[in-house]
Amino acid sequence: MPVPYFYYPDLNSLSGEVVLDEETSRHIVQVLRMQSGEEVRLTDGKGNLSHSVIRHAHKKKCTVSHLSIEQLTPPKRKLAIGISLIKNSARFEWFLEKATEIGISEIIPLICERTEKKDLRIDRMHSILVSAMLQSQQSWLPEIQEPIILRKGLETFKHQQKFIAYVSDDHEAHLSDLINSNLNSQIVLIGPEGDFTLEEIDLAMLYNFLPASLGPNRLRTETAGLVALTLLNAD
Repeated sequence: MPVPYFYYPDLNSLSGEVVLDEETSRHIVQVLRMQSGEEVRLTDGKGNLSHSVIRHAHKKKCTVSHLSIEQLTPPKRKLAIGISLIKNSARFEWFLEKATEIGISEIIPLICERTEKKDLRIDRMHSILVSAMLQSQQSWLPEIQEPIILRKGLETFKHQQKFIAYVSDDHEAHLSDLINSNLNSQIVLIGPEGDFTLEEIDLAMLYNFLPASLGPNRLRTETAGLVALTLLNAD
């Protein structure tokens, strides 16, 4: 079995032995049935990875001993997505999980003209990102921002390459043909059910966003987001 990963946000202060929180301890002892002497990995989501060993396998206060720590190389490119909130929270949470597994750097929930849902439980979303990071054995936790109105957000996005994906009859260039992987940061915008308005698209282009197609099929918001990230990450 691969050595499991667990989240420990204060990894830089780790020295000697440390007692893990009750949730992590229970998962180690009762779910994975790990015992004293077995190895675990601790990460703070900032690229630090601790190689540790279980000293006392207690279901409420598991103790591990820190052996060594390494700083992993950050991703070569910062991949970000601005994606509209959607009514179905479960579908949005599914997107967050899969985006983390793929390797997203930043998630910016958008409130567009046609967005129906306006709020988001950031604490719950953060927990989903942490879980997906650990499951996929990564050490870089994506950032998730507070929801922002699209028109305001356009002023703040400083990525080197910027795309807005939407359904069009004008046969826009496919996203895969526009990506320049030599640039170190990209962002793609994905609209709500009903897509962006023409005014939003025009405004995005004023801020140097390139119109991009994800193919001929009409996709759900969360599916479009996943397709876009897969294309960005492939180059």
